[in-house]
Amino acid sequence: MAGMASVQTGQALHAPLPWQQGSARQLLARRARWPHAALVTGPAGIGKRALAHWLAQVLLCETPSADGAPCGACASCRYVAAAQHPDLRVVEPIEFDDGEAKPVEWIAVDRIRALTTWAGLTSHRGGAKVALIAPAERMNAAAANALLKTLEEPPGDTYFLLVSHAPARLTATIASRCQRITAPRPTPEEARAWLAAYGVADAEGARAQAAGAPLRALTLADPGYQAERAAWMRALAMPGTLSANDLGARIDAMPRELRKERLAAIVDWLIGWCADLARVRAGGAPLENAALASALRELAASVAAVPLFRYHRSLLRQRALLAHPLQPRLVVEALLIDYRALFG
Repeated sequence: MAGMASVQTGQALHAPLPWQQGSARQLLARRARWPHAALVTGPAGIGKRALAHWLAQVLLCETPSADGAPCGACASCRYVAAAQHPDLRVVEPIEFDDGEAKPVEWIAVDRIRALTTWAGLTSHRGGAKVALIAPAERMNAAAANALLKTLEEPPGDTYFLLVSHAPARLTATIASRCQRITAPRPTPEEARAWLAAYGVADAEGARAQAAGAPLRALTLADPGYQAERAAWMRALAMPGTLSANDLGARIDAMPRELRKERLAAIVDWLIGWCADLARVRAGGAPLENAALASALRELAASVAAVPLFRYHRSLLRQRALLAHPLQPRLVVEALLIDYRALFG
């Protein structure tokens, strides 16, 4: 299909990715009936935003192929590839301070008000206008309400693409006004092949750590990240000698602005480790930490099921609290002390 090749510009991955080809064809067939608001959903790290970005290019392309795919060569396609299209707005939880992009917790109402004002203006290139909001669940309540007013009466030739891996966190009124698009998940073979093409040596290990999500796996394959993760996994494999204080100190050794991010990673590591313990107890597979299977089998035999499940639930609750102000070292030390207690 013309225009369907996967394209890379800088660090941005543009859809359709290999496992999105079939869905892309189906979406192109619906181009003439495209809704003014669409919600692209699916697990984190499978390429939802890439799919939405490609859909934006479909809507903006000035000389599409016969099947509706973007040509990749017109002025609009080039502007999209360069992230400079005047009729494409991307709203995400990032604010700029002295020209430096800084992540923030929420998409504030002023960002959405500016977006809806822009949506009502005349198109620069005389065609469609596209607004992409990702992740949409990060709009605060006031922002969601401001967007709702526009979704109820969308301007002509203006399209909204919302991306979310947690659509249940969106208000029902927002979700009900969007046509849902479920982003396809890759097969294990597709994910491994894609990761190998990007030079990931242990494609299967990275895929397992990312719960099958290849874009997340590509991020996790960073050697520095993997070295730190391995140190924590070795410690978890030996709870009898685990020092919560020593491991907590590893967080304090990091730059302050990175500690919260590392805390989130540690909570995910603990969740994955406990899930592996439960899988071993149940005789299930595959394991996220297959390289430590023997240690997992030994530990699984000595931990009671109910305390393990309770601890796992506490980790899930802690992950939901990561958006709030926390002392990363204190949180980690408390979690590790509770983990060690599982083994007596």
